[in-house]
Amino acid sequence: MRALATVGVYEATLDSFLAALHAANVHLVIDIRQRRAVRGREYAWANAQRLQAALLRERIAYSHHKELAPTTELRQLQYAEDSRQGVGKRSRQVLAADYTDRFRREILNEADLGGVIEEMPPNATTALLCVERDPAACHRSLVADDLAPLLGTPVRHLYP
Repeated sequence: MRALATVGVYEATLDSFLAALHAANVHLVIDIRQRRAVRGREYAWANAQRLQAALLRERIAYSHHKELAPTTELRQLQYAEDSRQGVGKRSRQVLAADYTDRFRREILNEADLGGVIEEMPPNATTALLCVERDPAACHRSLVADDLAPLLGTPVRHLYP
């Protein structure tokens, strides 16, 4: 049976990240970032080429689904709400309602989730990857919420 997880980068090290993936039996990481880089020396390991190399060494497959990432315009909408609330990207706890509505309408309603499901390995876990630690503060939770009923499985949020 296919299983679904989400995982973020913030507050993780490469070692803790990989350990969390192995503990959850993750065989595929689907990167749903628009830009596959993370600012900060401590997160250099999560930049696309380094991350892909590390996953390859661990025998974990990698796939990038940019179509599941928010557009720059949508990200700016969330950043404006973060600013209004006085929170930073790394301390956000929830997504803005307008952002959530538009992400569902503009991204998820147009996405081929069936194709994503076909890519997922049977009898293993697939993890949706983005940067925020808290899934409720990240679009990956919205993608997972749409995938879970199609898979008939709950979503597990990993905290490396």
